[in-house]
Amino acid sequence: MNKNVFTITVEVRFRDLDAMGHVNNAVYFTYFEEGRKSLFQKISKSSDTSAFNFILAHVGCDYLKPVKLDSRLSLRMWVSEVGRKRFNLKYRLVDMTDESVIYATGESVQVCFDYREHRSVEVSEALKAKLLEYQEADE
Repeated sequence: MNKNVFTITVEVRFRDLDAMGHVNNAVYFTYFEEGRKSLFQKISKSSDTSAFNFILAHVGCDYLKPVKLDSRLSLRMWVSEVGRKRFNLKYRLVDMTDESVIYATGESVQVCFDYREHRSVEVSEALKAKLLEYQEADE
C-alpha cells in the first residue's frame, strides 16, 4: 500500500440498508464524508470544524458492487490534484481483507473558503504542503 493513501475503517450500520438489504446509494456519500472528516482531523490535528476551511463543490460515486450488512469495509483516499483555490480527492471503498474487491470509487472537489467573508480563497501554502503528503502518483 502506498504511504500516500489515507485509510479508515467504515462500519456498516443497520440503518444504512435499504429495502433490498444493501447499503443505500446515498450512504456512500456519508462514508466519503467520514473519510474527509478523518483526513482533516489528522491534517489539522484538531476536531474543531473551523479548521476545515473548505466547501464541497462536487462529489461523485461509481457503484461497482453492493455493500451488505456483513461487509467489512476500508475507505482509501488520496489527493489527486491541488489547484489555486481547490483540491480534488479520490475514494476507493474496498473489502477490508481483500483490496481487490472494490465496492465503489468516487471523487470530490473542495474549494477553500473564508466563511467570514463568504468567498473562495487560495489554498494556503501550509494546507498545500499537508495535502501533497497524500498525493497519489499511481491511481
